[in-house]
Amino acid sequence: MKNRFLQKNLLALFLLPSIAGCIIFIFLPSIGSLMLSLCDWNLINKIKFIGIDNYISLLTSDEFKLIFKNTIIYAVSVTLFAAIIPLVLASILNSKIRCKELYKTAYFLPFITPMIVIAMVWQWIFDPNIGIVNTLLKMNVQWLYNTQTAMPVLIIISVWKLIGYNMVIYLSGFSGISSQVYEASKIDGASPIKTFFHITLPMLSPTIFFVLIITTISSFQIFDLIYLMTQGGPENSTNVIVYWIYKSAFETFEIGKSSAGAYILFIFILILTMIQWKLRTKWVLNEHY
Repeated sequence: MKNRFLQKNLLALFLLPSIAGCIIFIFLPSIGSLMLSLCDWNLINKIKFIGIDNYISLLTSDEFKLIFKNTIIYAVSVTLFAAIIPLVLASILNSKIRCKELYKTAYFLPFITPMIVIAMVWQWIFDPNIGIVNTLLKMNVQWLYNTQTAMPVLIIISVWKLIGYNMVIYLSGFSGISSQVYEASKIDGASPIKTFFHITLPMLSPTIFFVLIITTISSFQIFDLIYLMTQGGPENSTNVIVYWIYKSAFETFEIGKSSAGAYILFIFILILTMIQWKLRTKWVLNEHY
C-alpha cells in the first residue's frame, strides 16, 4: 500500500508542471478573454461591462462578414488541396520507385522552413517586376496587389508548405495496410484504379480523417503568412479572423471586440469539428457506430 501511495504521489509530482502550465497559460487566459469579450476596454480606460454587444456588433458588421468569408474560403481551399495532393504523392511514393527517400526529404523541407523565409522567397517569385512567374508567363500581373489573385496566391503557398507533412502522415497510414491485401486484389484481377478506390482509400480513411481535422483547424488559425505577405490587403481581400483579432487588439486596442472575435472563431471551429466527427461514421473504416 505504501509503495502504491508513493507511486501515485510521484506521478502527480511529474504531472504538476504540465497541469500548472495548462492552468496558468491556457485555462485562466481563456476565462479572462471570455470575460473581456463581454466588456468595452481599450487598455487605458476602465473596463465597462456591455454584455453581448460586441458579438452583435461583429455579427452584423459587413467588414467582419467579409473577413469571415475570406477565412472560410482560405480554410476550405487549403484543406481540400492539402489533403488530396499529398494523398496522390504518398500513393506514388508508396510504390516501388527510385530515390524514394530523396523525394520524401524534398517534399518535407518546406514544412520545416521558417515562415519568414518562405514569405520572402514567394514574394520574390510573385513580384510584378522581377518575379519568376511573370517572367515565365510573360505577363505583368500584380499578384499580391490584386483583389482577385492575392488570396489564390496565399492558398498556393500554404498548400505547398503543408504537402510534405500530410504526405508523411499518409505514408505512415500506408505502412499499416497489409501487402497481402494488394496481392489478393492482383490475383482477383483488380486494376490499379479499382485497387486504389476500393482498397486503399477505405483502409486509409482513418488517416484521411485525421489529416482533414488537423488541416482544417490549422487553416482557420492562419496568421503568420498573412502578416508577412499582405497584411490583410488589398482592400481586405486576404484579411482573415486571426489577423483581424491581432489588429483589433494591438493596433486599434479594441480588446473586447477582438476577444469576441476569438470566441466566434472558436465556436465555429468547434461546431465544424463536431460535424466532421459525426460524419466520420459514414465513411471512416470501422467507425460505423
